[in-house]
Amino acid sequence: QVQLVESGGGLVQPGGSLRLSCVASGSIGSISAMGWYRQAPGKQRELVAGITSTGSTNYADSVKGRFTISRDNAKNTVYLQMNSLKPEDTAVYYCVAGVAVATLKKGYWGQGTQVTVSS
Repeated sequence: QVQLVESGGGLVQPGGSLRLSCVASGSIGSISAMGWYRQAPGKQRELVAGITSTGSTNYADSVKGRFTISRDNAKNTVYLQMNSLKPEDTAVYYCVAGVAVATLKKGYWGQGTQVTVSS
């Protein structure tokens, strides 16, 4: 089993920034890809960003150029730097970990952290 603990969510004004962090523990050797999903009220969960063990990344079109995913393998931690935040970024953000970015949805999930973008 892998445990994922997120931190860094909160309330921010439009145009502001937040940095999410997620620390993985447990059977770390069973995972290679990590990422972030989000779910807004009334909407399906969507993959925001994913990163492989070697650092290859991909992003949802809606966040390209604004969000940056990174990881520190020595600390078993993945980050999501979110800049130029918009009200439509408001959602619960979940850290995910698994074998590959394409199958993250079937992997391990954190408990989620709320991000609210509002003036």
